[in-house]
Amino acid sequence: MNELHWPIGKIIEVARELRETGGAPASTGERIAAAFVLNRPEYLPVAYPDLVEAWDRLGGQWQDHVRCIKRDYMHLVEAE
Repeated sequence: MNELHWPIGKIIEVARELRETGGAPASTGERIAAAFVLNRPEYLPVAYPDLVEAWDRLGGQWQDHVRCIKRDYMHLVEAE
């Protein structure tokens, strides 16, 4: 994933780790983005239990990263 733009690669990395282990060392934004990529609200940080608040916390650029991953890179998230 080194060839991917930094935020996209990092979000994919966090999403994979969350999917595999249920936890990941990540920033709040990375974890929120990964939870949305996975469609798994239980992975949201405890400070952001509300989906709308969590989505708003990401901001437009990171929301675009989530959309991009969902559209173009889910095969990397789901890879073993």
